[in-house]
Amino acid sequence: MRMIDIIKQAGAQAVEAGNPVHIRIGTVTRTEPLEVFVDQRFSLTSEFLIVTDATEELTIEINGSLYTVRPGLQAGDKVALIRVQGGQQYVVMGRVRDT
Repeated sequence: MRMIDIIKQAGAQAVEAGNPVHIRIGTVTRTEPLEVFVDQRFSLTSEFLIVTDATEELTIEINGSLYTVRPGLQAGDKVALIRVQGGQQYVVMGRVRDT
């Protein structure tokens, strides 16, 4: 093995050992309690998920009428997840859509 290959391998192993942040796409399977199916391999339950305001329903009142500006998560929604560095938890950043 060449010296440059050894250095590259050592660098890759060091990064992986540090558990860098990983972004994953999941599908909401249940909302109460929240559960997300990830990579067609495993499910994350609410104890492993941190939600942001962008995932919560936002309703406003204008002239006595309520309007939903942003619906909350629903079963079937695809979401972007960011794994907390070095941890077991994932931050649910928000919905994603196919282009």
